[in-house]
Amino acid sequence: MGSPESTPTDLSTSRNTAATSSARSSVIDSIMGCTGVTIHKEDLRKRITMPEYLRVAMREAIQNKDVDSVKLHFDMAHADGAEVPKPCESPLVVFINAKSGGRHGPELKARLQDLMGEEQVFDLSAVKPHEFVQYGLSCLEKFAALGDTCAKETREKIRVVAAGGDGTVGWVLGCLGELKKQDREPVPPTGIIPLGTGNDLSRSFGWGGSFPFNWKAATKRILDRVANGPICRLDSWNLVISMPAGEALETPYSLKPSECASLDEELEVYGQLPEKSSYYQGVFYNYFSIGMDAQVAYGFHHLRNEKPYLAQGPLSNKLIYSGYSCKQGWFFAPCSSDPGLRGLNNILRLYVKKVNSSKWEQVPIPSSVRSIVTLNLPSYGSGRNPWGNLKPEYLEKRGFVEAHADDGYVEIFGLKHGWHASMVMVELISAKHIAQASAIRFELRGGEWKEAYMQMDGEPWKQPMSKEFSTFVEIKRVHFQSVMIHGE
Repeated sequence: MGSPESTPTDLSTSRNTAATSSARSSVIDSIMGCTGVTIHKEDLRKRITMPEYLRVAMREAIQNKDVDSVKLHFDMAHADGAEVPKPCESPLVVFINAKSGGRHGPELKARLQDLMGEEQVFDLSAVKPHEFVQYGLSCLEKFAALGDTCAKETREKIRVVAAGGDGTVGWVLGCLGELKKQDREPVPPTGIIPLGTGNDLSRSFGWGGSFPFNWKAATKRILDRVANGPICRLDSWNLVISMPAGEALETPYSLKPSECASLDEELEVYGQLPEKSSYYQGVFYNYFSIGMDAQVAYGFHHLRNEKPYLAQGPLSNKLIYSGYSCKQGWFFAPCSSDPGLRGLNNILRLYVKKVNSSKWEQVPIPSSVRSIVTLNLPSYGSGRNPWGNLKPEYLEKRGFVEAHADDGYVEIFGLKHGWHASMVMVELISAKHIAQASAIRFELRGGEWKEAYMQMDGEPWKQPMSKEFSTFVEIKRVHFQSVMIHGE
């Protein structure tokens, strides 16, 4: 039975389930590619392809890592007697993780290069998003400063496509976010071609949950939608880890060592702090979790790295992941394990700033909870909505607000064990609601546990813990939002 506060018939129009939306989007893409409005290849190419001198100059600036070296292209385009360059209607650039999507990655790359200027398609194995920001966009800005109105308009109109999984999309968004910090606006909005396994960011913004089977025709439709789609916003969350110095931490790509990162002084730290601390910082867009779900993800991640032949695409990944999960204590806890030690409440304290409150409050963690998830999107685990679609009276009773990806809050929920998680993931029940918050602090202290497992947007790691000193994980909203393109 579903929980009394969440029913399948109580869906609001502003928050349809991500799974339904993404499935509909993928089906529509595939069907429309065969029977819908025809998008002519040459017309699309004309609308999205930049003038040759701009796209070549951008590419060379990135390759040379030098903006000044490409001024020759500006001089040639504006030489006496040269035809005045005209900007295209909707300039696009694509970042593609050609390793994603199984066998479709390389084929999609070739298809994209065929639909626009080859220089506008960047393979992430060769060109990183930050290089595009630092040199490619700077090239347009330099030309614009020299009086090039074509470059100026192109810079103002340019849009980005991230072709890959959630990790690829987050990587691109993080690099584009640097433009805001550098006061180099506008920040190009981002659309998505889903090539990953979960594709929760893609689902949340109407780009579908999987790569369409009629992908050649669908690619044209996706580029057309990126060029014309409406703009929306996405919250992102800065995560800081403060831990006793000395322990080595094998960090995922999204988490970087930091020289200095202070904790919020409004919240008092109980107990003694270590003489030296190590700091790590990162940004997540979808979720951060601690516990058994992260432990399973960590094991699966290493299994896939050791045996890459197992990763043949999203479907095989999901099947292997499900099988691997069943072998873990997530479903079958060892008989020798003391049940009282399995809950996260043994190692974790949780503090939050709740909805419409600026004060820190400690929130109790139920003893049955073995995994805690901090969720930003209405899509988790390949399109599920574990928070549920909650009735207005329940929201009011708990002091919650209706959840959105741009509301300034994250939802914190708990999963008790694998069977409970399975019921939640098929949306028969909601997860264990813990809190909604605008800021969070997790405090971890080792005891019977020597380590914890964490993951951020699908990237897991093993977190060492000390018995003497606490490890802190602090989460606060990034003060500016990412700019997204809605696909529907």
